[in-house]
Amino acid sequence: MPRIFPAVALAAFLTCLPAAQAEDFFFKAGDRVVMIGDSITEQHLYSNYVEMWSVSRFPEWKLTFRNVGIGGDRSPGGNNRFKRDVLAYKPTVLTVDFGMNDGNYAPFNVKTFETYMKGLQGIADQAKAADIRVAWITPQPIEHKPGDQKESYNDTLEKFSAGVKEIATKNGGLFIDQFHPYWAVIKKARDEGEKGRITGGDAVHPGPPGQVLMASAILDGLGLPRLVSKAKLTVTKEAAPTAVKGENCTITEFKTDAKTGGVHFQRLDKALPFFPQEAKPILKFTPLLEARNDYGLQVIGLPPGQYEIRLGGKKVADHSAVDLAKGVNLAAAVLEIGPIADQVKKVWKAVQDKNRYFHDKVFRGVVLGKVKDETEKKDLFEAAMKKMPELDAAVREALAMHPYTVDIVPADKGADKKGT
Repeated sequence: MPRIFPAVALAAFLTCLPAAQAEDFFFKAGDRVVMIGDSITEQHLYSNYVEMWSVSRFPEWKLTFRNVGIGGDRSPGGNNRFKRDVLAYKPTVLTVDFGMNDGNYAPFNVKTFETYMKGLQGIADQAKAADIRVAWITPQPIEHKPGDQKESYNDTLEKFSAGVKEIATKNGGLFIDQFHPYWAVIKKARDEGEKGRITGGDAVHPGPPGQVLMASAILDGLGLPRLVSKAKLTVTKEAAPTAVKGENCTITEFKTDAKTGGVHFQRLDKALPFFPQEAKPILKFTPLLEARNDYGLQVIGLPPGQYEIRLGGKKVADHSAVDLAKGVNLAAAVLEIGPIADQVKKVWKAVQDKNRYFHDKVFRGVVLGKVKDETEKKDLFEAAMKKMPELDAAVREALAMHPYTVDIVPADKGADKKGT
């Protein structure tokens, strides 16, 4: 029988939440977030991504999100419908993303800009009166094929983005620039020889690759921490564990196998990584998956060789002892297969199901529906909203974190070394 060395209880049981990073995040525990904008918001792409990253990074915060984007809308429209579409959900936080339509797809015009600014200021005044924190988001640039003169509209959008910064500064809100980070990726792709469009969808309405760029810029502005969790383990030459450290995770039952050189432990994370599968084409141009998710594993002291990493008994990656000693980011690997991938899929489905119901049955179905009688509409709204607590609860249930077994064994023994 191989010798098994249990770790010292105190060293093997460590939980720590990176409080400083959590405090930097614009959203707080218990926040009710309303996201208002035009058709790009109503697409439920960037908004779903922002929500998914937020709730999966802070599963215990009980965050709720409502998307009230309307196709074709502008800042005056957002201002005019504030009571109906924002205050109705009693938000603590509002994200505002207007500007694409406000510039009329034309060269910059002072009067048009003033109308845009007046609409934004109206939203700011109403948000302050309701004690709502606001994140002011610039429009993203449009992307045609390289050389298309229609991209000159980006000059207008850039000036409108400066107006967003002015509103945020004037009203004590958070300014989020997604225009320049988004364009920087497009420019990088073109500098490297890309001849087509990289953001999907159409020039104005990006597909998932572009909308994940939007979400990432927004999350940077909001201060979402990159850290998911990290586990750092050290073993001696005798294969006895000497140190265990977890960041945003708990490590228990740490054992090493002197015969095989294997390492085994239970890991309970306090967060999940995320990246939308449909947006993966953008990874050709920017390492967003790793930039948004630091899911770390470091094992110091393993004998030389290649090692197989298994989560919940399923192989997720191979790494050398040298790489493991330096530390590896397993985010991409664990999102493909294993217990983390399985849970992320459940959370993602719950988020999408909730938002699809709200959009189809509540917002489009009732609020923007054909019923004109206010009393009847109020009754229909209340009836449709009764399902929302159940859908919110489904998201939180899917976010419940569970421990799983991690096995790190020499690759040549991986075939007969199953996870426990």
